[in-house]
Amino acid sequence: MLEPDLTKFIEQDHRALDAFVKGNPEPLKDLYSRRDDVIIANPFGPPARGWEKVAATMERAATNYREGEATGFERISDYATADLGYIIEIERFRSKVGGGDEIVPLELRVTTIFRREEGAWRIILRHADPITSARSPESITGAELP
Repeated sequence: MLEPDLTKFIEQDHRALDAFVKGNPEPLKDLYSRRDDVIIANPFGPPARGWEKVAATMERAATNYREGEATGFERISDYATADLGYIIEIERFRSKVGGGDEIVPLELRVTTIFRREEGAWRIILRHADPITSARSPESITGAELP
């Protein structure tokens, strides 16, 4: 069981993700570490390391979403020590994506790592991808296999 202050921080993260799929990255950016080892890897591009690159990546990614909402968070696993913790979740959203005019359902497989910094929890790594079901070997090569 996670300690109450980390649980509250994760709830804050979930609320920030709801704002993110509305196109607003600011609440989520507020939760991230400002240290050089902070990393984000999202479905829209390669991993970014360091606060300036992470912030720019979040701002760019948020422009892909409009009129969205978080619809659920399925916890797969969690663990924490006094100063480090992680969660693995399936995040579910509805949003307009890219230039689309329809609100569509989205699911992301996400690993988030938290670290206590100066008495407060911060996100130090978020890796999100759209893989939420079994996939064929061809799906990772982009080519048909014999």
